[in-house]
Amino acid sequence: MMDGWEILKQAGELERRGQAFALATVVWRQGPSSSQQGARAIITADGELHGWIGGACAEPSVIREAQRVIADGTPRLLLLGSRGQFGAAVPEGMTVVPISCQSEGALEVYIEPVVPAPHLVIVGRSPMAHTLADLAGALGWRTDVVAGEDFTAAAAGQGSMVVVATQGHGDEEAVEQAVAARPAYLGLVGSHRRGAAVLGYLADRGLPADQLDRVRVPAGLDLGHITHREIAVAILAELVQLRASGALAGAAGAASARNTPAPADPGASTPDAADATAPATPPPVQAAGPAQAVDPVCGMTVPATAGSFPLDHDGVTYYFCSTNCRRRFEQDPAAYAPKETRC
Repeated sequence: MMDGWEILKQAGELERRGQAFALATVVWRQGPSSSQQGARAIITADGELHGWIGGACAEPSVIREAQRVIADGTPRLLLLGSRGQFGAAVPEGMTVVPISCQSEGALEVYIEPVVPAPHLVIVGRSPMAHTLADLAGALGWRTDVVAGEDFTAAAAGQGSMVVVATQGHGDEEAVEQAVAARPAYLGLVGSHRRGAAVLGYLADRGLPADQLDRVRVPAGLDLGHITHREIAVAILAELVQLRASGALAGAAGAASARNTPAPADPGASTPDAADATAPATPPPVQAAGPAQAVDPVCGMTVPATAGSFPLDHDGVTYYFCSTNCRRRFEQDPAAYAPKETRC
């Protein structure tokens, strides 16, 4: 049987794993009772009890009340016994829980909820990402900042909030990993147009529509044309709003509407505004060394690797900076692929 200190150690471990539970402590007893003053137990949301809080009379009642405490987040002071034992002597604010015990024993048990701090995973190393991490840290949230190339689904859980702020550097791969984690919130920093390109690419790869619909693009409250630091504030404000309203788990319901591209996307507050302002007649693909190529749509020099969204057209392999440019090429290859140009 666990003693009080072992219970506290296990409580710390559950908190580190992000699991909600209740801690029950016996603060008073009237014999005969199998429990002792100061005895502690942990009760999980599914009703599993670790420790000792009393015998067969008290345990079911404590578990039931602990589950209610976890659900509503409000601590309770219980008085367990028969109603006739206490009469009018029950202090205000104490909850009397009758138990069907043959003895005259009684217990006072304090049950407190332990709700782990929110877990925020920020994917990307931009200044905005670090500003968001600092702001979340000031709220006491558990915050992890992970480089896009290092991020995997294992870094987040179903209770996590994930913000992908890779800003054009592997957005598709980061969102795909984040979707697999099925977090409570998943937002992508970028314009409507950029988000449509990323999600369209992932849809073509076979990711289910119901999972992609959960991605909020752009992440954060719509505050208009704002700076990168203000984008971080807007994202945190949205997360706080969703948590306070209790709508975080269902926040994806409005995501699909937000993912619809706007008719005219200025993109002034997002890092990928250049997507909307590519030249009408971009320079053709030019040789740029054995490991580089030029995006035929926007003219950006990119690595000639599988990570640059390669596309074969008329025997020529073209490379792109983003799925947006790749899609524009696919829609009108003749505008961007002179026959004499080869990678």
